[in-house]
Formats: sequence, C-alpha cells, structure tokens
Amino acid sequence: QVQLVESGGGLVQPGGSLRLSCAASGRIFSINAMGWYRQAPGKERELVATITSLGSTNYAESVKGRFTISRDNAKNTVYLQMNSLKPEDTAVYYCNARILVFGGRIFDYWGQGTQVTVSS
Repeated sequence: QVQLVESGGGLVQPGGSLRLSCAASGRIFSINAMGWYRQAPGKERELVATITSLGSTNYAESVKGRFTISRDNAKNTVYLQMNSLKPEDTAVYYCNARILVFGGRIFDYWGQGTQVTVSS
C-alpha cells in the first residue's frame, strides 16, 4: 500500500506565494517521476510541473518563471513553490508519483488534492 499526502494549500492574495508538499509512504522500492497537476471548476485536470528522479523538470507554459518544482529523494517528497500567484491559478492541486513497489510493478499514485485559492 502506498499513500501520497499533500499539504500547504490555502487562500492567498494575488501576487502572494504558497508552498505545496507531497510525501509518499508505504511499500516503495523507488520513485520515478513526480509531479503536480491541477483542476479548476468546470475544467479538465492539467499538468503543472513534473520532475524526474534525476531532477529534470518540465513546466506548463502558464506557470514558467513563477512556480518551481523540487524533490527530496531521501524523504520521498516533492514540493511546489508557487510565487506571483494569479486568480487563474485557483484550483485543486494533485500530487502524482510513478512508483516501483516491492514485487516489481510500477503504478501511478495520486494524492487526495489540496485547494489553492487566489483571491483578494
């Protein structure tokens, strides 16, 4: 059993910052890519940023230069530093991890989601 637990969401004013965290736990042999996705009301879930086990990153155009994804492999944790937040960043943010579990199989796991609201 593997769990992803997110934290760090909340309400922030435009131009503000938030830092999201997502910790993976359970029968983990290794973690490949980790990432953040978001889903706004009435819209499909979209990729925000991903990071490989070696630290290569990929960002959605809409967040480049404002968001930074990082990970701590020793803690099985991925972070998303969000700066210069805009109202259009308002969404539920989901953590994703591609995990090799004991037994040799790879699965995609999702966190429960954390609400980020950008509003004055």
